[in-house]
Amino acid sequence: MPDDPTAAPDHTAIRVALWRAMHRRVDSAPYVFDDEIGLRLADPEDGWERRPDMDPARTAPMRAGVLARARCIEDLLAEQVGTGVDQYVLLGAGLDTFVQRRPEFADRLTVFEVDQPGPQAWKRQRLLDVGLGVPDWLRLVPVDFERDSWWDRLTAAGFDPGRPAFVASTGVTMYLTLEANTATLRQISALAPGSTLATTFMLPLDSVGADEQRLRRFAEDGARASGTPFISFFTPDEILALAKESGFAAARHISSADLIRRYFDGRPDGLRPAESEQILVATT
Repeated sequence: MPDDPTAAPDHTAIRVALWRAMHRRVDSAPYVFDDEIGLRLADPEDGWERRPDMDPARTAPMRAGVLARARCIEDLLAEQVGTGVDQYVLLGAGLDTFVQRRPEFADRLTVFEVDQPGPQAWKRQRLLDVGLGVPDWLRLVPVDFERDSWWDRLTAAGFDPGRPAFVASTGVTMYLTLEANTATLRQISALAPGSTLATTFMLPLDSVGADEQRLRRFAEDGARASGTPFISFFTPDEILALAKESGFAAARHISSADLIRRYFDGRPDGLRPAESEQILVATT
């Protein structure tokens, strides 16, 4: 499919940015994750808070899941930077705003955002439009995933495969075939020793309760209607086995219960992430 050089990010990427911004508007302190910059980039229409997919009660578990995975990924990244890792790769970066929110990492990290050319060009322009710009420690890596090798484009952008890296991929595995997921895992497992992958994965529908199944059907129907259906699901045991078979030295699973204990216990508003999306952390 030829890439549209003016294409905005897809509806999912925009929704994630808006949910992250909604947190301060509709949830109680303490805040799990603080991101208003994604909202500035998305620049939605007036009244966006009243959209059905922004409904505070109905979307709370999905919104909380987006917050939980973002907080967990950045906590893991900070741990890795503390050990000397100085390369951060986001596969399917969307409207991620780490570079804009965390300037204290500028002298310790090079960040590589890998995404489709059209949406990434759109994001670059929005960064310029709102006065944030593209700093030297951010490398925007456009990749047509149907025609290009993301690995080749990444190394051409200055990534050093001989040094450890932290790689994050959120909200992507469910859109890829098993073969594509396996190929991605194998490629990342070949990184230098001391590298880490943190990626989310989606549980099979029958692994979650009835209330969450209704939320999942709502989400999956929307994804299918947008032309990006969910096609890959894993149990924790399956994703751990796949990581080991793909060449990682070690792998562990962070469950939704783990995320609740870390970030949501004792909240006055009862906000909790859905169970469906969980996290794999694999190391080389």
